[in-house]
Amino acid sequence: MIITVTLNAAMDKTLEVPSFTPGRRHRTVDQTTMPGGKGVNIARALKRLGQPVIATGFAGGPTGSRIVEALDHESVLNDFVRIADESRTNTAVLDPTNGQQTEINERGPSVSGVELETFREKLLYLAQGASICVFAGSLPRGVESDIYFTLIRDVKRLGVMTVIDSDGDPLRMAMRAEPDLVSPNELEAEELVGHEFNDSGDRALAVVEMTRQGAREAVMTVPDGCYARVLEGGSPVLYRVRIQEQEARSAVGSGDAFLAGYIAARYSEREPEECLRFGVACGAESTQHFGAGILDPARAERLLVEVGCERLSDVGAEIG
Repeated sequence: MIITVTLNAAMDKTLEVPSFTPGRRHRTVDQTTMPGGKGVNIARALKRLGQPVIATGFAGGPTGSRIVEALDHESVLNDFVRIADESRTNTAVLDPTNGQQTEINERGPSVSGVELETFREKLLYLAQGASICVFAGSLPRGVESDIYFTLIRDVKRLGVMTVIDSDGDPLRMAMRAEPDLVSPNELEAEELVGHEFNDSGDRALAVVEMTRQGAREAVMTVPDGCYARVLEGGSPVLYRVRIQEQEARSAVGSGDAFLAGYIAARYSEREPEECLRFGVACGAESTQHFGAGILDPARAERLLVEVGCERLSDVGAEIG
């Protein structure tokens, strides 16, 4: 079983608005509303990939009820802790004429200490039957930045593989718990390592630095694939994996689809290089759909032939 943790789950509304201009009145040509938050998106993708997954986190008020009901409708197994405050609603406007997206994310509900402890007990119960636990996304109000550190430490004691995909202080503190895998995008990685990346060499060095900060393995997503430092036979290996950028309908949630693909392959005990290539294929395929975490597994498999994987012998090697 795979667990995804979404402490700040949401209902995500995405509006497709051609030639979107702030300050003007517009009409949508398409729209979708679905449960969201990184962990929820990953759970949706894992379900589509045929893997056993359960989504957990916090859900509050009528919006929280809609999140749970919608996941049930999608047949995504879930077990959320109900809280008193209202779960958030996020709105994104996608302009199909230029591919630009404008996002307005609410800050989320307030979570009490009692509610947080209830969740911790639920997670530890669920983890007894799991092999992988993914902690993903932002934190709601009232939750301290070290929560991922605490939860990763607790879950690791049960022998469960831990994955973190967050940003800012929650991610920085989570690294101290030595998660098995950290998987930020490029902007999140720049913040984590403390400087901007100017070239491919900087990006390769970044995944090495993330493993030095505590993670056993690190994968950083970029628009055309990823950089990764993973273990093979107990030894770290550096990879550059890429695919020609697809003409995207929407890139929203492509990083979540990548991580879902990687975890699905990892859960199926495929080789590290195969896991990375399948993750990249899933991320690329997801850009053809309107809505985060939606992908076609068969088409992702077909895209594998377009995914190149370069093994780098050392971080000083010539890389492109």
